[in-house]
Amino acid sequence: MVDVRMPQLGESVLEGTVSRWLVREGDFVKREQPLLEVATDKADTEIPAPIAGRVARIAVSEGTVVAKEGLLCQIDEAATESQAAPQQGAAPAAAEARPPAPAPAPAPGSNGHDEGARPLTSPSTKKLAREEGVDLHAVQGTGEHGRITRDDVLRAKQSAAPEPARQAPSASQAPGASQAPGASQAAELSQLIQASGGFVPPVPGVGFGAYKVPPYTPKPGDKVVPFSRRRRITADHMVYSKVTSPHVVTVAEVDLHETSKLREAHKDEYKKAGVSLTFLSFICAAAVRALREHPEFNARVLENSYVVLRDVNLGVAVDTPGGLIVPSIKHADELALRGIARSIDELAGRARSGKITADDLANTTFTVSNPGLKGNLFGGAIISQPNVGILRMGEIKKRVVVVTKDKEDSIAIHPVMFLALSYDHRIIDGVLANSFLWRVTDILTRGEFEV
Repeated sequence: MVDVRMPQLGESVLEGTVSRWLVREGDFVKREQPLLEVATDKADTEIPAPIAGRVARIAVSEGTVVAKEGLLCQIDEAATESQAAPQQGAAPAAAEARPPAPAPAPAPGSNGHDEGARPLTSPSTKKLAREEGVDLHAVQGTGEHGRITRDDVLRAKQSAAPEPARQAPSASQAPGASQAPGASQAAELSQLIQASGGFVPPVPGVGFGAYKVPPYTPKPGDKVVPFSRRRRITADHMVYSKVTSPHVVTVAEVDLHETSKLREAHKDEYKKAGVSLTFLSFICAAAVRALREHPEFNARVLENSYVVLRDVNLGVAVDTPGGLIVPSIKHADELALRGIARSIDELAGRARSGKITADDLANTTFTVSNPGLKGNLFGGAIISQPNVGILRMGEIKKRVVVVTKDKEDSIAIHPVMFLALSYDHRIIDGVLANSFLWRVTDILTRGEFEV
C-alpha cells in the first residue's frame, strides 16, 4: 500500500486545500494520472499518482486543508485494472468506487469547527487572526466550503470589541467650551497611537469609526458576480499593499526608435527559433540591468530594516482566463535578451494553459506589468508585496519628437511609450527612483542590447 501525501507546493507554501477529487475509491489509476486538485494562495495544482494501482482509500474530503506531508489517499499497487472495477452485469463488490464520505454535520453552537480541527482558511488570514487576537475556532466562515475569510476575521474582531468606557469631559471638553471641528477625533486617535506604541493604520471597511458605504439594495437587472478564489486573493493582496506601502509614482517618456529598429532586424530570426521578440522582452531586459545597478530596488522591507536580495527574480504579469497572475523569471540577471524572451513565452504559455506551478509564482523580487495594447497612456500599478517596486508599460504610439544630431534639432516621427514606476517610499526616495527609471529609459532609447 502506497501513501500519497501532500507535497511541498512552493518554498513558502505549508498547506493546501483539497478543491476537487478526480478519482473515486476503487478506481484504477495509472502512474502520473492526476488524482486531485489542490488550491493554495499561490496556484492551483494537480497531484499525480506516484504509482499505478487501485485507489484503496481517500483520506480527506473536498474542502479540507491539509498540511505538507499530510495523508491524501492510499493506492494498492498490487491490484490490477481488472480487480479495480466489477465486471459488467456483476453485483457491486464491497470495494465499489464511491465518493469521499461527507463531513459530519457540526454540533449546534460549534460554528462548524471542532475544537481539535484546523480551521479552513489561508495563511494570511491566520496571521491576521493572530494579530487581532481572534480565535478562528469561534469564527463562522462565509467563504467556499465554509472557508474563513479576512472579512470574517475583521467582523469577529469588531463584534468582540468592548464598548469604550465613557470618561468625564475635561475642562476643554465641557459643555459650552470652544473646540475646533475634529478635535475630539484627533484626541481619540492620539490616545490610540500612544497606547499602541506607534501608528496603527485603519482597517479597510472598519477603520476608526470610518465612513461605510450604504448596504446594497437589489434591483431588477442587477447581476451579482461572486468572487472567484483568485479574485478574492488578488483583492486582499491589493488592499494590503495599499495600506502597507506608501506608493509614489514617477513617469518617463521613452523614445523606442533605436529599440524598434533592433527588433525589426531580428524578430524573424527569433521567430524561426520559436521565440517571440516583443517590446516586453526589451523592457524586462532593461529593467534587469537597472536592478543590478540599483540593488535597493531588488529588496523587501522587514520589521525594522530591509534586506537587499541577492537573486533577481523578475515577475511578469500575465492575463489568464482565471485572472491576472505574476510568474517570475528566476535569476533573470543571468540571462541575455534571448533567454528572457524565451522565458516570457514559456511562463505565459503555462499560465494560460493552467500549468503554472507554485514555485513559478514564488520569490518574485521586482515586477514588470504590461496591460496590453488598447488605449492606455500610462498608469500607476499597485506594488506586488513584498516587493518595493513595479514598472508598468503604457501604450506604444507614433509621436512627433525632437531629434538632436550634430547639435542641430529636427522633427521626426518615432514610436514612443510612457513607463510608470510605482515605488515604496518607506525605503526608496525620489532621487533613487528617478535614477532607476532614467537608466531603464536610457537603455531603451539607445537600443543597448546584445541580440
